[in-house]
Amino acid sequence: MNKPIFGMILGGALGNLDGLTAWFTPEVRAGIIGIVIGSTFKGVIAGACIGYFAKKVNSLPLGILFGLAVGMFLAFLTALMGAENGKHYYFAIMLPGSLAGAIVGYATQKHDVKIGKRAVSSVG
Repeated sequence: MNKPIFGMILGGALGNLDGLTAWFTPEVRAGIIGIVIGSTFKGVIAGACIGYFAKKVNSLPLGILFGLAVGMFLAFLTALMGAENGKHYYFAIMLPGSLAGAIVGYATQKHDVKIGKRAVSSVG
């Protein structure tokens, strides 16, 4: 599996968990489904960007830093929109988004792409 695809899968999974952290903010619990869907989509986008970066740049520290930056930027854009009640939850949105980005950055740099021949067996 190549790094961008791996990043998208992992980013989507972590984005889902990121969205579920909204449960800890009681004012936005009514919109938890939309938050989880949006966070998952944001995670897939971030994972694709981070995976592409990991494909081009082979550096663990830069991968983590890039993942952190992408996660933080996309989370900032999300926090900038604000909630239905007019409040902005920058810390509550940007912290898990940044952490998810850093984790995806780490994982995509460490992910080893296996490209090889398929095992062929002969009978008798």
